[in-house]
Amino acid sequence: MATEQVFQGKPLSQLFPEEKYGWRGYIEWEDCPERKAIATQLLNTKNFTPIPEFQMVPLPDTNPVLIGHRWKEYFEALGLKHIVDFSWETVQKEKPDMIHLLDFPYNGETPRTHLMAGKITDNKYHFIRNHGGIPDIDEDAFELEIGGLVNKPVKLKLSDLKDPDKFPQCEVTVTIQCSGTRRIEQIKEYPGEGDELIQAPWGEGAIGTAVYRGVPLKKVLKRACGGVLPAAKHLEFIGADTYFKKKNVFNYAVSVPYRKVRQNEEVLLAWEMNGEPLPKIHGFPLRVVVTGVIGARSTKWVHKINALAEPSLGPVQSQEYLYYNSQIGKHNVKYSNGFSIQNMPVSSAIIFPTDKQVVIHNGHIELQGWAYSGGGNWVERVEVSPDGGHNWYAVQPEEMTEKHYHAWRLWKISVPIDAEGWVEFCARTWDASCNTEPTFVRSAWNWDLHVTSSAHRIKLYSVNTSKPATAARLLKLAAQGEAVEPLTRPTAYGLEDMDAFLARVRMFPREPDN
Repeated sequence: MATEQVFQGKPLSQLFPEEKYGWRGYIEWEDCPERKAIATQLLNTKNFTPIPEFQMVPLPDTNPVLIGHRWKEYFEALGLKHIVDFSWETVQKEKPDMIHLLDFPYNGETPRTHLMAGKITDNKYHFIRNHGGIPDIDEDAFELEIGGLVNKPVKLKLSDLKDPDKFPQCEVTVTIQCSGTRRIEQIKEYPGEGDELIQAPWGEGAIGTAVYRGVPLKKVLKRACGGVLPAAKHLEFIGADTYFKKKNVFNYAVSVPYRKVRQNEEVLLAWEMNGEPLPKIHGFPLRVVVTGVIGARSTKWVHKINALAEPSLGPVQSQEYLYYNSQIGKHNVKYSNGFSIQNMPVSSAIIFPTDKQVVIHNGHIELQGWAYSGGGNWVERVEVSPDGGHNWYAVQPEEMTEKHYHAWRLWKISVPIDAEGWVEFCARTWDASCNTEPTFVRSAWNWDLHVTSSAHRIKLYSVNTSKPATAARLLKLAAQGEAVEPLTRPTAYGLEDMDAFLARVRMFPREPDN
């Protein structure tokens, strides 16, 4: 049996203990400043794997795409490797078929087919964006602590929250979107901050929609705590997961303004997702669901809520998910010269066809995708352009899923297209407040590469069979046992017989007669 590591003469299990019965993978950091200080001292004695370069070089064609070596090493240095192991075991059980963008802390993107399978995303395929390991908490052992600037601090069992005689329950259809959605477009054009966790190279699948069941936080504050004190302006949510920032250690902590909580069903304490108990990876036994805002505020494994006078000082709130001006970068960036992202802007994505795809058609190309806007601004219109953004065709209402205040709409449209060869399609959305998307990604670029809200662009190779010459070429390719794809592979036969070639060039000679 391996000898347990020690630091300053004490075993790591005593320095960083799991103190609560039935709470595996949970270490209390926020109430233990001495423990945090010792962890920082220990981490500063170690050398860790450097942050990988993934923006200036092609992404690995692997799954997992990126490996969180240094993050695993942080946990192992503190004697917490079992959290890393349990987290990956949970991924294999609950999310085996995802695009594993980062194996730890786990970031999983929804494959395209499952993204467009329906308005509600299956739990198995709903995207995941974690910042630390996955705790394993027994429901019967769980309790939620609410304190800070409230009239009466309380501790509540999950059975209390689930009791309809104590708190009114509700179901809300909610799209949760990571602010990194479509980040890969910014990376390809203009790289920025390159932390493999915070700036993970997400595509179009860092978004999903579910029906959550729980109780509005507004009702819990009123009925259990007797309301908040006048000085309370923000609600802080603390998760049971462990998070590292610059070799300092924390419990995950973020906040939202109290005015958001006062909107009743817009901040939910949820225990059910799509009619089933929350999967462990989605925050079992309890999570926060905040409608219309950046997904980072919907804290998983929430176990503490504090009413505060100011926003949370947790690094995820105060040092990350900040939106910078385009002239801010490594040369001058500060935490204070960006603003905290809350409501998500209007955005959209073309999911099918995919970028660089060859499309054989008869004058119309069908496209499918999603459209979303946060802050309660539901999607009103989706438009698609076949010429890079000059002319736009509106998706018909019957070709979009139903409206919700806080959820996306899936859409499809058949767009007329005469042109052949490379064409550029783009999509944009208009929400209920007439907000739309910037035309080009440069307009949305920011140093931390968040909220890629520009019109989504893809390039397609158009093969229009309504053109007689194209139809004839396809027949000839088929007769020779060939096809248009692979596009870049030359044909095995001559493009034109000599008689036809000579007849054509003699009819229209290249050089003038005089």
